[in-house]
Amino acid sequence: MMKLFYSPTSPYARKVRLLAIEKGLDTLIETVTIDTANPAPELLNANPLGKVPALWLDHGETIFDSPVICRYLDNLKQPYWIPREPTAEIEVLRWEALADGLTDAAYNLVMEQRGRPEQERSPRAMERWTTEITRTLRYIETHMATLPSGTTLAPLALAAALGYLDFRLSHLLRSERSEQYPTLLAWYDTLRESPAMRATQPS
Repeated sequence: MMKLFYSPTSPYARKVRLLAIEKGLDTLIETVTIDTANPAPELLNANPLGKVPALWLDHGETIFDSPVICRYLDNLKQPYWIPREPTAEIEVLRWEALADGLTDAAYNLVMEQRGRPEQERSPRAMERWTTEITRTLRYIETHMATLPSGTTLAPLALAAALGYLDFRLSHLLRSERSEQYPTLLAWYDTLRESPAMRATQPS
């Protein structure tokens, strides 16, 4: 069996887990929960960066990070969730990059707020990340019609990113901002009730 090192709250690992479930590969993957603040030697052997997700293959090699793992898993079984037709492939990967970038900004903001004493936090950096998040959400709201639908990685990547925002920074997604993202939130609130999203819900 393959072995996936992950944190239950990691949106990057959640994207991988969502794809594995949707493709029916989750029964072939043993999941190992990792404390990323104190990475275990087993994770460091798999990924010297000490980050999750990392996928240990059954022949001893390891793969990281989430876009590479998703590409590997998608190659294992059809139907493909990353299209092989070049134009469609680029569009799906572009949405994945957009979702991952949104996740990066949200993660950086959370780490600044939770990982540093208040007097050591950078208001300028937090403002920049907040601006990146809101600007990206506005962009996505106005481009939802172009989101590749059906069985592609794009909606899974976006759902993982929005799930992290909803979990850690809900005020940037909801409250008075709900009126700014009606199409996006209607889409997300429907998708988050799916079995795969429920199975990977962070707690």
